Parts: sequence; C-alpha cells; structure tokens
Amino acid sequence: LNDIATIPANLAGVPGMSIPSGLADEDGLPAGIQILAPATKDERLYSVGAALEAALVDRWGGPILDRAPVLGAAAAAKGA
Repeated sequence: LNDIATIPANLAGVPGMSIPSGLADEDGLPAGIQILAPATKDERLYSVGAALEAALVDRWGGPILDRAPVLGAAAAAKGA
C-alpha cells in the first residue's frame, strides 16, 4: 500500500514518492510522508526525498523501518 496515494499523481504525469517519516504513537507502525514535484521534475523529487530521508535517518540513528514492530506483534498488542 506504500504507493496507493502516489498512483493518481503518477498517472497524471506528476512524480511522487512516499518515504517513512516516523512511527505511530498508538501501535508503533511506520507512518510516511508523500512528496510530489512538478511534472518532469523527477530529479528535484529525488533530491528532496534523499535529503529528507538522510535528515530523518540522522535524527533516528538509523533506518526507521528497523525499529518498526513485526505486524503480528502489533496486532497482538492491540488485542486483535
């Protein structure tokens, strides 16, 4: 589902990407941020995405997905 929100933009010729932006407070699952750039400005999108990802990795001390719980463990924690 990572790309579900970027598909309409991509079909319209607008480059978009989703990158991890943190972990949700309630269940610890990854949350993301969607970035869009003007049509034909893919390089700008990649530059912004890479800079944002690098800043967030520095802040977290490593990739955020390494800290995300296993999905079964998250469901058990919610009582599902």
